[in-house]
Amino acid sequence: MKFAKIVFWVAAIWGILVITPLFFMFDLIGRNDPPPITHPGFYYGFAIVAFAWQVGFAVIARDPLRLRPMMIPAMLEKFGWLIVVGALYSQSRMKAPDVVLGVVDGVLGVLFVIAYAKTKSAVALAATAHNR
Repeated sequence: MKFAKIVFWVAAIWGILVITPLFFMFDLIGRNDPPPITHPGFYYGFAIVAFAWQVGFAVIARDPLRLRPMMIPAMLEKFGWLIVVGALYSQSRMKAPDVVLGVVDGVLGVLFVIAYAKTKSAVALAATAHNR
């Protein structure tokens, strides 16, 4: 269980550090990586949903056994972004430095899978103790 707590806290902190600046970079992104963003609703919608997931990771970190089922959509969030980044990069629609963030999410996704597997035995132990 300690592994899951650490992994989800690291994911939450990392994500908050990476996502928060997006709320202040709308115009800068358009200047540094043209063309300018033309759909702010999509941009800010992505940013807030991504930020909300970081809060979700922190919630999971507080009680990974009870919230183990939420690790499944957390894995989908991580692997989904990795797939999107891979697809965009393969179409030359994303630059190599931006792929690094997708790779980090992939690594966190693998750690989420490991955390999910490791908490299974703890859940089984808790259920056995509860049935006694």
